Amino acid sequence: MAEFMHPHRHHVAILVRHGMLVMELGIVHRLFGQARSAAGEPLYEVVTCTLEPGPVRTDSDVTIPVDRGPEVLAEADTVIVPASRAEYEPMARVLTPPLKAALETIPPGARIASICTGAFVLAAAGLLDGRPATTHWRSAEELQDRFPEVDVDPCVLYTDDGDVLTSAGVAAGIDLVLHMIRRDHGAAVANEVARGTVVSPHREGGQSQFVRRPVPEPRTSSTKVARAWALENLHRPLTLRELAARETMSTRTFTRRFREEVGISALQWLTQQRVERARQLLEETDLPVDRVATEAGFGTAASLRQHFQAALGVSPSAYRSTFRGELVAQSG
Repeated sequence: MAEFMHPHRHHVAILVRHGMLVMELGIVHRLFGQARSAAGEPLYEVVTCTLEPGPVRTDSDVTIPVDRGPEVLAEADTVIVPASRAEYEPMARVLTPPLKAALETIPPGARIASICTGAFVLAAAGLLDGRPATTHWRSAEELQDRFPEVDVDPCVLYTDDGDVLTSAGVAAGIDLVLHMIRRDHGAAVANEVARGTVVSPHREGGQSQFVRRPVPEPRTSSTKVARAWALENLHRPLTLRELAARETMSTRTFTRRFREEVGISALQWLTQQRVERARQLLEETDLPVDRVATEAGFGTAASLRQHFQAALGVSPSAYRSTFRGELVAQSG
């Protein structure tokens, strides 16, 4: 008997493994399951499969029975590989024979996507070689180390390379599925799904994962005093000459030492720190955007918006709304 019962719908297969994250399974079923045509007909049929039908352990105290095996993949138009605790095991860099055999049954032309560390499976299968990919920021360095042929971007929410897509952490799976629905059926259908799920209808894939990135401590400390002073004075205009004077160095020597120690120029570092300061103020205070710009040393709201957009891919107001759940003025 055919695993997919409706030949005219887009067939989505979710390949789950022991240690799966329940929320990621729910995301795919919930979002694709809500997509409807103008006549109200379901546009997708979603089924869950596993390598050996039976109880599948999750990362919680719940075990889920899965009746379908890997034969489902041969009929799929889209295959989704959610995360599993297996990605944290040493053998994750190599596919097990059953998993390798299952992936080889996916028909040519089918779309395959991963959520979070499910990207390790796609990478181990060679599907990400020479392609852009992402995963949760905590695992991005490991993904790159294990699979140097992959172009890992640890910052974005998701990547779309046509027939292969990847997403960052759990919530980014929502963005990825909405993106696929939008790509398949247009913005109106995707927006209706988002509305029904009460989530943001569209976050661009290039938007940064919201990660605090403290600048690593340098190997030496010959510019440490200047950096500490700068952090206490981000609200004021700062020049290379002032920073160099804190270390009793010439501007040229300071510039060279700073790059050697920190890995970027002093001006780039200052911009990073000002963006981080602005993020803190937007998250933790009710200061208006123009005041945040002043306190972070950007001077004007326009300058803050420019640097914020360049660094994170969103406006200051959108960032504050994301973290604080507040309605904010669009002028931010």
